[in-house]
Amino acid sequence: MKRMISLSIAGLLIFGANLPAAAEQAPSAQQIIAQADRARGNVDGIVWTADIESNEDGKVQQRSLIIKNRGVNTVAEFTAPAKVKGDMLVMLDRNMWFVKPGLRKPVPISPRQKLMGGASNGDIASTNYAADYDAVLVREEEVDGQPCYLFDLRANNKKTTYDRILYWIRKDGLIGLKAEFFTVTGKRFKTALFRYENSIRTDSGEQPFISRMTIFDEVIKGNVTTLVYREARPQILSEAVFNLNLMIR
Repeated sequence: MKRMISLSIAGLLIFGANLPAAAEQAPSAQQIIAQADRARGNVDGIVWTADIESNEDGKVQQRSLIIKNRGVNTVAEFTAPAKVKGDMLVMLDRNMWFVKPGLRKPVPISPRQKLMGGASNGDIASTNYAADYDAVLVREEEVDGQPCYLFDLRANNKKTTYDRILYWIRKDGLIGLKAEFFTVTGKRFKTALFRYENSIRTDSGEQPFISRMTIFDEVIKGNVTTLVYREARPQILSEAVFNLNLMIR
């Protein structure tokens, strides 16, 4: 009898010991989204160039920026065309400002404000969906033949770029492939597709980095905005880079 009890206890201990290991192998929704954030700029020190082109009702506009990012802080400086060269968009934590040569102080702006075409101010900053949204796994489904997790993201603060996002993250590699954006009333107003033909080297090794974001207007069909990301490179960025007082000149 004692031997049977001992064997039973030993079996329970072995079974119990396997449970945490299995649980550790299954990342949470927030962990999956945090990994997808890294491929969209949320890393500790990185610089890249972005070219934006919008086509609205047949009218084409273009902008180019150099973007410096460290975690949730972003400085984006326009380099072209000449009329906006030197203008900057600055996001520190969840607060955003517009800085222009000649202005005496930064102007507070919202990440939700339109930048150009279908792109909002917040679209050029690194994503921080893991912190800014509460996520629920809806189901698993494919995007262009790629198995994905589909998450329903709901904003948990008022400084986010969007109120709600449906976000498809590829299971292999944990990168975001598609997003649908909704107003607070539940209306879908744009859809974005993402490509990852860039890569960067971080402390954890080589990882994919976004190369293109294509935004489709769901209200005015045919309006499309494309953000092309290039020359992405890790870089040590000092506190001075993100000091608003040093940007006024």
